Amino acid sequence: MNNKFLSKTTIASLAIITAVLCACTSEKPVSESEIFFADPTIFVENGKYYLTGTRENGGGGFQILESDNLENWHYYNEDSTYFILKSGEQTFGDKGFWAPQIYKENGIYHFFYTANEQVVAAKADSLTGPYRQNIIRPIDGSEKNIDPFLFKDEDGKYYLYHVRFDNGNYLWSAEYDFDNDSIYKNTLTKCFEMTDAWEKTDNNIWPPIMEGPTVIKLDSIYYLFYSANHYQNPDYAVGYATATSPSGPWTKHPNNPIIHRDIVGENGSGHGDLFMGLDNTPYYVYHIHNNDSTANPRHTRIIPLKFSKNDSTGIYDITADKEHIIIPHINQVK
Repeated sequence: MNNKFLSKTTIASLAIITAVLCACTSEKPVSESEIFFADPTIFVENGKYYLTGTRENGGGGFQILESDNLENWHYYNEDSTYFILKSGEQTFGDKGFWAPQIYKENGIYHFFYTANEQVVAAKADSLTGPYRQNIIRPIDGSEKNIDPFLFKDEDGKYYLYHVRFDNGNYLWSAEYDFDNDSIYKNTLTKCFEMTDAWEKTDNNIWPPIMEGPTVIKLDSIYYLFYSANHYQNPDYAVGYATATSPSGPWTKHPNNPIIHRDIVGENGSGHGDLFMGLDNTPYYVYHIHNNDSTANPRHTRIIPLKFSKNDSTGIYDITADKEHIIIPHINQVK
């Protein structure tokens, strides 16, 4: 997630966004197709957007796409073989490369990801990598954990939100030792239990699943966005909870879910990240199912969000602008 979002204490009203596909003027033929990143995240820097996520089957590592308008994307340096983090190249893991996050501090880029069902941290001097580890290891190998998200509070403390396996997937937070890429285990705190009907619908045959955390802070309130139901369930969806402390206790918003197939019109809509667009619009990037009968490969989508502060609660009511969903495409020179 682009950390510039965290400094926004007021939300600009959304501008009407019209999807315009640019005409290709290259002399070489160009092919265009949808993007198939699951668990996506977008980082914004120097007037450009950078998109990465889980590749089909989670194999090999992570690639990155670049855009200046959210609709038309291309591989970094037009190289479809380039990986910003690659399995076997001074990095932990050889399978299950899922759910990345890019975080920048003091000119260094930190890449948080999942591999072998462990959360991992790597670093690079460039946004586009290659990301490496000085010591090849996961952040916490004591048990299975996935879907990392790093949040830095105004007091300088870091928190790692992630999923831990315990008869299902549950969200946890822990204070994070940023210098040593480790958690303070005595601060591990379970965020909440599965309590709402949308989190486990009647058609869900899987154990409880809550995953894909993103945390922001607005007007002294912490907002935790998460997805629930299994990703293969057509009712996979996104909701949020709020707290006055980064460790909770969390209160789930009564209007959940805010992104769901009944809202966006496509199955399996969930597990993404927030970012502030170049137009000062907050967006959520997420994935959807391949079609009505199969989940994979999952397609990437981007939707504007509307924030409206409730004067009686002091909490922002957040809704998705379903009229302006962006379907990103990748343009490749043949």
